[in-house]
Amino acid sequence: MSRRLTTRWIVCSTLAVAAVVGCTTVKDSGVAVLEDRLVYRPTDDAESWSPQGLVKEDVTFQSADGVNLHGWYCPVENPRAVVLYAHGNEGNLANRAAFYRLLTERLGVSVLAFDYRGYGKSEGEPSEAGLLIDARAARKFLAERAGVPEQEIILYGQALGGGVMVDLAAKDGARGLILESTFSSLSAVANHKYPLTGSLLQDQFDSVAKIGTYQGPTLIAHGEEDRVVPIKQAKQLYAAANEPKWFLPIPEAGHEWKPTFQYVSALDEFFKR
Repeated sequence: MSRRLTTRWIVCSTLAVAAVVGCTTVKDSGVAVLEDRLVYRPTDDAESWSPQGLVKEDVTFQSADGVNLHGWYCPVENPRAVVLYAHGNEGNLANRAAFYRLLTERLGVSVLAFDYRGYGKSEGEPSEAGLLIDARAARKFLAERAGVPEQEIILYGQALGGGVMVDLAAKDGARGLILESTFSSLSAVANHKYPLTGSLLQDQFDSVAKIGTYQGPTLIAHGEEDRVVPIKQAKQLYAAANEPKWFLPIPEAGHEWKPTFQYVSALDEFFKR
């Protein structure tokens, strides 16, 4: 989620006004355009496309509705696991190149990181429905490329990506699910700062209502000092998830944090399991 909370106030205030003046839906009011620009904040930083030290392949594949998508496939020989990584709402896949290197070099897993539609080098415009089918296309591509069944792939979602990965795991299954700094629902994030505005959002990503459908291991990690997505939302997700599950609070961490020794150890144990 974006750290620009002042900007979030603008969209929530506009949504409230739209409701007062009697717009039949958020989409009809035109507020959806503003909402999309604030919920989805892609960037295209040319310098980030050539990270130091990361062994990767630029790959392209197509979503079910014909949108061309871009990703980085980072393979390792004889991987312990195969991971599909979905990033947060800002930037693009290149922003966490150092983390992909940690996953491949230190933890020995192959990774596909991909950009949703409208992000980075991917075509199209982002939306909840679009992101969800993009994730399915990414997993299908990864399964074929890595030579593993789709259900044997571990799903990793960071922030907004958590909402994407929960949906995929709940509907289609997964070998494992890892959630970092993610929310119980997008509307809960809005209500946290501006009460009663969440239901006006067009996109909901209602993870807390979906995660109970997923039958598999789950690891949830969250910063104790997260002011964008309070840790209580992560605890709600944890409570709704099925066993086996693990919850790891990250001390003194906000919404974005670098992997701690404790977290890397937890990831290592999760991949072993």
